[in-house]
Amino acid sequence: MKKLLLSVVFSVFYLTSASADMGVNVGVSGSGGLFAASATETSGDVKNNDTEHGSAGWASVFAELTLNDRFLVGVDYVPAALETDTTETANSNVSGVTKTQKVQLDFEDLTTFYAGVMLGESFYVKAGAVTVEVVTNENLGTGGAYGNTDLDGSMFGVGYVHNADNGAFVRVEGNYLSFDSQEITNTNNSAVKVKLKNLDGLAGKISIGKSF
Repeated sequence: MKKLLLSVVFSVFYLTSASADMGVNVGVSGSGGLFAASATETSGDVKNNDTEHGSAGWASVFAELTLNDRFLVGVDYVPAALETDTTETANSNVSGVTKTQKVQLDFEDLTTFYAGVMLGESFYVKAGAVTVEVVTNENLGTGGAYGNTDLDGSMFGVGYVHNADNGAFVRVEGNYLSFDSQEITNTNNSAVKVKLKNLDGLAGKISIGKSF
């Protein structure tokens, strides 16, 4: 589905760029952010809550359709996976047997579809929808596994752009990202579930591009 949406967006760019009132922007970006997540693991009547904080950095490519140099719609795509550190815990049962739980996540195909509007010559605001595939890589001593899942969310941002006479531009912006809650079930025990209650973050972004 993500590849189909990307194909549709780029097709629209190609078909409409010939209009005198429309143009195309393409470029690359570097981003870094701080994120906070909270989740609940349920095993029967037992619930365990946990909260984590972390930082991440990533590179992306983007393409935009502009209208009258004021409005824009675009797509931003991160080609490389964002990998978390491996979390390892040791749990002991009533018999004194200790089992190690290892969990690591990859966030793949992070894609943002957005729209923006210029506020004067240099400042702009933007908002959009975000989607990412979460690949779970776990080694659970207690048995079982969790399947991969998709997360959807929203993005809001503000930024500043400097345009050069040759069509090149540089942007600096700040973004707030918020992902919807999601629940996944242990494949070997339907009574064991993990629910992501929230995943939010603030990110800074620097972009360079070219207008056509």
